[in-house]
Amino acid sequence: MGFFAFLVLGLIAGAVAKLILPGRQGGGIIITMIVGVIGALLGGWLGGLVFGAHLQSFFSLQTWLLAIGGSVVFLLVWGLITRRLRK
Repeated sequence: MGFFAFLVLGLIAGAVAKLILPGRQGGGIIITMIVGVIGALLGGWLGGLVFGAHLQSFFSLQTWLLAIGGSVVFLLVWGLITRRLRK
């Protein structure tokens, strides 16, 4: 998968993760893309570690599920970190 395709995947995965999680996550399109790309990397790494699944092609359902799942996990962890820093 190319760099541009990975950015598009990250943008969409980050947006879907923000829709799935309740609450208010700040940030615009750039932050959403960063969250999605980090989530896709995290999802690909965890998927390979736990299930033996890896990011494949752009149009693979497995790739999308790993990217969105990783983005949700990243947003949950990020929310816990920023919540503690605000107190």
